[in-house]
Amino acid sequence: MKNGELLAAAEQQFTTFITADQQLRYQQNLTGRQLSIIVLPTNQVPLVTTLLPAIRETIATIQPGAIIEVPLA
Repeated sequence: MKNGELLAAAEQQFTTFITADQQLRYQQNLTGRQLSIIVLPTNQVPLVTTLLPAIRETIATIQPGAIIEVPLA
């Protein structure tokens, strides 16, 4: 599945999409999407695990259509 197809499919079932793809906002037209997107600084599990509190907080506050980058603490 290509990124555009993946986002469209995700938008049908989810409200938030979490990715480590730093270029997503530049590669895809995100205008009009209701899917909120959280961008992680890495996909390395040990580092992502340390980011879980920030990820949880972001999920709780992110608005539809927003893109938020979670910084590496």
